[in-house]
Amino acid sequence: MAEPGQLAFFLGGYDLEMVAIRDLLAREAPGRYHDRQLAWGAAASAYAVPIAAELTAGRTVVLVELELDQALPEGRYVLVDHHGPRAGREQPTSLEQVFALLQLSAARWTRWLALVAANDRGHIAAMLALDPPATQDEIEEIRRLDRAAQGVTAEQEQAAPAAVAAARVIAGGRLTVVAWPFPRTSPVADRMETALGGPGYRNLLVGGGEQVAFFGAGDAVGFLDQRFPGGWYGGELPVRGFWGHHRPLTDVEAALAEFLARPETASEKTELSPFQDGAARC
Repeated sequence: MAEPGQLAFFLGGYDLEMVAIRDLLAREAPGRYHDRQLAWGAAASAYAVPIAAELTAGRTVVLVELELDQALPEGRYVLVDHHGPRAGREQPTSLEQVFALLQLSAARWTRWLALVAANDRGHIAAMLALDPPATQDEIEEIRRLDRAAQGVTAEQEQAAPAAVAAARVIAGGRLTVVAWPFPRTSPVADRMETALGGPGYRNLLVGGGEQVAFFGAGDAVGFLDQRFPGGWYGGELPVRGFWGHHRPLTDVEAALAEFLARPETASEKTELSPFQDGAARC
């Protein structure tokens, strides 16, 4: 692995974790990161010219949550991500991976970085699992800033309470469905949380506009990924996580209702959390 001073970082789609990574690099690697404040799903080709320049300068390219859609020299790039096959409860978040690449001491890992990483890994449940657990003020602040970093608008924040009030509970109480026309689902997912004053849920499906998002049991995430290829997923898998796709809400709702109609396993009964794991990503 290249020394930290030989790394050039390229930042992907924005959320609070990406903002924290940017701020960390601004302090620890000034002049060696590139940030175009891209949307989720961004690819390395968005930085084709500066990537070529950094390679010519002899640096190793670090792609942070960017799809590798161009050929790069073997051994001259590093992929940093915590979604898809790289997701999981025991896997380091992208923020933790960047921190490690910079070879910073454990003493530099602050409470703020721990909260951001926990939020990205497992939403409110993971923040509450910190030692000491996140306070109510910390949870509310992290979620507020995450929604803002994702690009959630004031209009969406104002529309979310009515959408939550109209939620439908199906599949014997195992699935809550919320119709939502906007691309970012976090305003609804957050307001469903009991920790934020919401009604709570076992599994949550939100959508109806440009995309649909599921938050809940890990086996349901796996089912959806197989049933509707081409989406995205992450979270504290294999226990709980999130999944998203550009599919009609009705298609996913029907498939999930059928899947969740099967008898619960013992692991489902013991592992289900009262808080959603992973809503930060959708």
